[in-house]
Amino acid sequence: MSDEPSDAAAAATTEVEHGRTLAARWREFRDRELSTVVLMAVGVLVFPVVFNSLLDGYTQLATLILIWGIFAVGFDILLGYTGLLSFGHAVFWGGAAYAAGIFSASVSSAPLLVILAGTAFAVVLSVVVGVLSLRRGGIYFAILTLTFGQMAFYLATSPLAFLTNGENGFTSVDIGPLLGVLDLHQPLPGAFGMLPGSTLYLFVGVVAVAAVAAASRILNSPYGIVFRAIRENERRAEFVGLDVWRYKLMAFVISAAFAGIAGSLFTIEGNYVPLDSLYWTTSGEVVIMAALGGVGSLFGPLLGAAVYLYIEFIVSGMEVIGPFWHLILGAVFVAVIVLFPAGIWGGVETARDALTGGDD
Repeated sequence: MSDEPSDAAAAATTEVEHGRTLAARWREFRDRELSTVVLMAVGVLVFPVVFNSLLDGYTQLATLILIWGIFAVGFDILLGYTGLLSFGHAVFWGGAAYAAGIFSASVSSAPLLVILAGTAFAVVLSVVVGVLSLRRGGIYFAILTLTFGQMAFYLATSPLAFLTNGENGFTSVDIGPLLGVLDLHQPLPGAFGMLPGSTLYLFVGVVAVAAVAAASRILNSPYGIVFRAIRENERRAEFVGLDVWRYKLMAFVISAAFAGIAGSLFTIEGNYVPLDSLYWTTSGEVVIMAALGGVGSLFGPLLGAAVYLYIEFIVSGMEVIGPFWHLILGAVFVAVIVLFPAGIWGGVETARDALTGGDD
């Protein structure tokens, strides 16, 4: 009888140690950059299967989720890791979309060149906007970015309507085959037809994996460490000799580059550039996606984009509750922020730590 308590204690100790070992192994696996790329690649392949069969989704929406996810990941580099809130990121998303569309119609329809043109435009524009906006901080920075975004929207509406086609959006997009062979808007050819998704989905998926890999590399580099230092205490970062303004500008440009890639893909996906892509509500949407999924996390913004677009495109089509999808989105957002202040991904990590007995 006296041995039973000790046996139970030994079993409990063994279970705790096993949980700690699992947590340590998970952290070791998670912290490898290659692991991040592998997880993202597996997620891209599995996502359309689960999304289409279990969640009543469809491949086009899955493609849009990846595109917006790239946008949100780039935005989170600025907000979650550097601590800068921009209300005008639509200027880079929409600007790249228009640049990509105009380039496709006037210069070349090659998808890779179209993405390069849109991203280059977003980067150049971000240097100008960043140099002017980063002269002020806090709410003034946010308002300045919003102002630049609305200025771009006005320019596209009227003064530059001869290029943008004004309120009708740019409709002359011409996207050619990828590498001169693959039509992105056709099913996968030959044996590749067994893969989930479409040709366009897999193309966007490859870009999304590359974007997440690039974000992981940046955030695990000395630049990423400095970004976090600026977020935590900008004044202290200045005291140790860091050129805070230069690093903030670099974070702004990197974030805009991700927005440019996503905006260019948006043009390729839709063969059309709506005027709303420059409107301030587009900037608000990416803020909500990042906050919903979890700022300061690599996969959180992707999850936030998925939840937001699922409610917008699937829930909004439901007979009874569809007309109230904005209200439902608001309720979901409030619930997530109250229950999981670190966002949905923060809740996932909390649940994981509870199961494995580990913590960060």
